[in-house]
Amino acid sequence: MDADNRGTDPATPAGPRDDSGRQPARQERRPVDMTEPVAEADLRASDADRDRIAEILREALAEGRLDAEEHAERIDVVYRAKTLGELEPMVRDLPAPGHAGHTAPQRPAAEAHAAPVPDQSLVAVFSASTRKGRWRVPARINAVAIFGSVEIDLTEALFPQQQVQINVTAIFGSVEIRVPENLTLRSSGSGVLGSFEVATNDAVEPDAPVVQVNGYALLGSVEARPKRGAWVRDLIGKLRDDRHQLREQLREDRHDRHDARRVERYDRHDRFRKDDH
Repeated sequence: MDADNRGTDPATPAGPRDDSGRQPARQERRPVDMTEPVAEADLRASDADRDRIAEILREALAEGRLDAEEHAERIDVVYRAKTLGELEPMVRDLPAPGHAGHTAPQRPAAEAHAAPVPDQSLVAVFSASTRKGRWRVPARINAVAIFGSVEIDLTEALFPQQQVQINVTAIFGSVEIRVPENLTLRSSGSGVLGSFEVATNDAVEPDAPVVQVNGYALLGSVEARPKRGAWVRDLIGKLRDDRHQLREQLREDRHDRHDARRVERYDRHDRFRKDDH
């Protein structure tokens, strides 16, 4: 009886045995603790996190801290990163934005208490993205064209603030920006086996909007230039009206002078006739 029940325990369920006839030790499965805190480096990165790191890299490229090849390599890692821990090493050796003495642009007093326009992003991957017409321009616009095209037309747009920054990334794609002629257009970017062409422009008015175009073109193209917009057409019409009023005023002045000379001749003729008598 003992031989038949050897190694059998009613409280122990039967299971597979190893070569020695003994049951292997069971491994306990630990349940996943959803309340356990996650390290910051393991947190999932958002699009805003990637854009923030990309902006630091763009400033480093503009300031000469990174060359074009290093910048392209880091940007590629940034937009493929899944966690914050993958993003942090890309800017570990770079200063934070504003470290070099950059001051935040001041908004016009009329817009100081207005609700800010949220940042906008235009992304074209094997496609096209366009923003034009009558729209309120945010302080920051991100344009990314990868095997696609992005068009930004500001000629009829409204500018709630004076400073506008457009960050562009063109990889085998194109970004085209059109601005009215009555604002200031500046740039800080480069082309890597591509073209980065910005026709800089300085507005006459000191409080005119300022559009800053930053970024790079990798085997792609970035183009920004002034375009005659509604403001310029209104100005031309006003100048035309002013010229018309000036001509009318000159014509009236000429008639007045002729009348004065005519009266003067009549008076002189009358005096001569009286002297003769």
